[in-house]
Amino acid sequence: GQRSYRDLLTGIFALKPRIEALKGERVGIMLPASGAAVVAYLAVLFSGKVPVMVNWTAGSRNLIHGLRLLGVEQVITSAQLVSKLESKGSDLSGIRDRFWMLEELSGSLTRTEKLAAFLRARFSWSALHEVKVPETAVVIFTSGSESLPKAVPLTHRNLLSNVRDILAIFPFEPTDRMIGFLPPFHSFGLTGTMLVPLCIGLPVVYFPNPTDGGALANLVETYQATMLVATPTFLSGIVRSASDKQLASLRLAVAGAEKCPESLYKVLERRWPQMRVLEGYGITECSPVLSFNLFEDPHHGTIGKPLPSVEHILVDIDTGAPVESGKAGMLLVRGPNIFGGYLHYDGASPFVEFDGKTWYRTGDLVREEPDGTLVFTGRLKRFVKLGGELISLPAVEEALLRHFTREDDKEIPLAVEATPSEDQPELVLFSIRPITREEANGILGKVGLSPLHFIRQVRQVDKIPVLGTGKTDYRALKATLS
Repeated sequence: GQRSYRDLLTGIFALKPRIEALKGERVGIMLPASGAAVVAYLAVLFSGKVPVMVNWTAGSRNLIHGLRLLGVEQVITSAQLVSKLESKGSDLSGIRDRFWMLEELSGSLTRTEKLAAFLRARFSWSALHEVKVPETAVVIFTSGSESLPKAVPLTHRNLLSNVRDILAIFPFEPTDRMIGFLPPFHSFGLTGTMLVPLCIGLPVVYFPNPTDGGALANLVETYQATMLVATPTFLSGIVRSASDKQLASLRLAVAGAEKCPESLYKVLERRWPQMRVLEGYGITECSPVLSFNLFEDPHHGTIGKPLPSVEHILVDIDTGAPVESGKAGMLLVRGPNIFGGYLHYDGASPFVEFDGKTWYRTGDLVREEPDGTLVFTGRLKRFVKLGGELISLPAVEEALLRHFTREDDKEIPLAVEATPSEDQPELVLFSIRPITREEANGILGKVGLSPLHFIRQVRQVDKIPVLGTGKTDYRALKATLS
């Protein structure tokens, strides 16, 4: 049903006393995109505690690791979600004793407590103004697509500066209505579909399952949504399931977290010419948006221009010196949206010193066009050294995807990884349909890639593993090559 700001306040006042009584300074939240997730997040903050967003798709080992790392003793969740996850084979036994079910809590609230919350939401907010809100606004775990997830604390300044930058460049209209389905453990979902709408009064229609393209297409039509925020993987699922009429109300789609394939652009342009796709780029550690394509001047195949408060520089990965114009280099960034460092982490610092300033090292290779537009060329971790050259796995993958992807694909059809050998790594193609080495390498040769980029092994699999964020789970693929 519909929820107003007043309803949110009522929920906060109802939950606040119970959350204040929970053990520890951090409280986990394991909920899908929903009004309940919004209420739980705000209620934890107004209880003087730090919300920790729990990614239930990360696997039991990563879940337990994350909660123990941060000393989280209670996790707000839903019995309905837990039941659904366990019915699909998720092992939650290691953390089940920490669950605090919203359904049970709602049933335990007395009539007096509900009435008090109702009245406070309408007549007195003083209890909220008096709260000593923690400096950390949220802790989000990195996706874990290539390594164990790390705990990223983001401050209110980090998040609000990112929201402010988004509002400065984004063409919101008074009649806009958003479809929100990215989970709040995804930084793109937290900022893009929860915080931005809350800050500007943008109506959002939430749906808990980002992979149910048919249901999402129905919701777009039912509520006449004008915009959505999605990863290309989830957007492709909606497009495959929708009729032309169902998405006719959408005027724009915001795509991020992974490169938007040209094939998706072409389908959208042909079927929904009124819809504009705005591709951006971000990182969890940066709250998350760093750059964005402008509505009035989008450049397909790019990640747009840096946000107003983001400083950037591109440096050579070997020398650390600024790269020449038009050449790819490691992207370094600084600004008020950048986090201060990982929690309980003893690895290498993500920050570097350059030109007398401290910069966050993104780990991504980027090229800058003469007009300031940035072009993403790949993650450094997604490169391998062959024959003395850095070979881009995403470049190989993209060339094959362009050729072998079909409009009726229900899932990601292929992925490319490298064997873990430091001396002689080999490129391996994982595919859900039969493809021979000769076919794959013939395509790579036609698009101009050198023999160093050629596939050495092909493995046919039932499915390509995907994280809850919609990204390919390369760590799972690499584990099969060890």
